[in-house]
Amino acid sequence: MARPRQPRLSRDRIVEAATALIDAEGLASFSTRRLAVELGVRGPSLYNHFATKNEILDAVADAIIARVDVSFFADHDWPTALRRWAHSYRDALVAHANVVPFLAQGPGRRPAALAMADAVYGGLVAAGWPPARATHIGATMRYLVAGSALGSFASGFDTDPALYADRYPHLSQAHRLGEHRRSVDEGAFSLGVDALIAGLVQVYAQTVDPGASHRR
Repeated sequence: MARPRQPRLSRDRIVEAATALIDAEGLASFSTRRLAVELGVRGPSLYNHFATKNEILDAVADAIIARVDVSFFADHDWPTALRRWAHSYRDALVAHANVVPFLAQGPGRRPAALAMADAVYGGLVAAGWPPARATHIGATMRYLVAGSALGSFASGFDTDPALYADRYPHLSQAHRLGEHRRSVDEGAFSLGVDALIAGLVQVYAQTVDPGASHRR
């Protein structure tokens, strides 16, 4: 029996190809027609697995979120769990920054995204946070992570030192920020997370359980 000329189309293969395509060309350029060409199939073949373009995007988004580690909430104190989750969350999004605008719309009906929200919310409530505050904390961290993953602060500055020399004397080294993009951006994110958690620790001590440790 002759072997097929191409691998059999599957949901996983479609999601993998769609992710690579969005990573390379951006969200605005993504289309089912372009994806079909990339996979070497006819467009209607995709609809045997996904009914719409948005269903494909949902699957791509959920596959990315599925890589976020939320296990820390099961066996760590809430500040440690929150910090480790935030960094795992950012790592997953930075690796696929072009998808972030779609991810930022919320979990919708995506299983992995809802599982992540459930783990974070459940962990915070179990630690003693009131439900409303647990929701606020999860939302605040999502804003911080998505904003950090969406763009680079360091690479937003021009590399021409002459631009800053006379008019912006306090930015005399801004042209070099791009050379240190990773350390600047990761350092800024770490500082933001640490500052947020430090503030939350104080709020917890004052309003949730005065005098208690953060450990469950």
